[in-house]
Amino acid sequence: MKWQGRRGSSNVEDRRGMGGGGKMVGGGIGGIILVVIVTLLSGGNVGDILGGLTSGGTTSNAPYQETAQDKELAEFVSVVLADTEDVWTEVFAQQGLTYTDPTLVLYSGSVDSACGTASSAVGPFYCPGDSKLYIDLSFYDELQQRFQAPGDFAMAYVIAHEVGHHVQTLLGTSEKLNALRQSLSETEFNKYQVRFELQADYLAGVWANHAQGMNLLEEGDLDEALTAASAVGDDTIQKQTQGYAVPDSFTHGTSEQRKRWFYKGFNSGTIAGGDTFNATEL
Repeated sequence: MKWQGRRGSSNVEDRRGMGGGGKMVGGGIGGIILVVIVTLLSGGNVGDILGGLTSGGTTSNAPYQETAQDKELAEFVSVVLADTEDVWTEVFAQQGLTYTDPTLVLYSGSVDSACGTASSAVGPFYCPGDSKLYIDLSFYDELQQRFQAPGDFAMAYVIAHEVGHHVQTLLGTSEKLNALRQSLSETEFNKYQVRFELQADYLAGVWANHAQGMNLLEEGDLDEALTAASAVGDDTIQKQTQGYAVPDSFTHGTSEQRKRWFYKGFNSGTIAGGDTFNATEL
């Protein structure tokens, strides 16, 4: 992705080295299962979607010192965030709506948010309670090494997916989903959450379409995003962690579904076509 020397966002809050509170989302009994559900591009509505689950686990933060890679990554995600601001401001205006920029919080180890305190183990997440995206830049290494999804546009997809959740919040979709949580069984609610997450993938694709229109994409960028989307499918993650997949527990969609909806958004470039909730096939 062509990003060097371009405008970065002013909506970046650097909390690296500051740490979070004593409790973290995903700690203690069942934490590994929760991490599998929440982690990596989950959209991480840690409070509203997961009901603000916290556990008594504690986390410590070693003194933080920015590396050259961290510095470059911080600059990169700031540029990507700026691009999402430009794209969604334009898209919303075309619909007669006003887009409100989210804030991106950089942290290390653990962080406090309006959705609770989370450790970096949950991966990047968006909290609708404060309209902020949270990311520990060490996730970039995990994306490359654990999930075999290298490349800067893979990381751009991560940011765009979380911004997609912000778009859903502004459009009222997040609130509607959370209301359903009170009246459905876990299995039934999971089906809706899958559609919610696939819509965020679609919206990430919409952003990628506009990025291509601005001549920002380089050869191989689209493949990097599709590889990342596939790498974090529920079926792929569950097979890696427990050897088999349990479809009733899926919360984000299969690898094929995540790739498909991102690509649909990329081909469309508009909000229209992203109604995953009424789609007969995912």
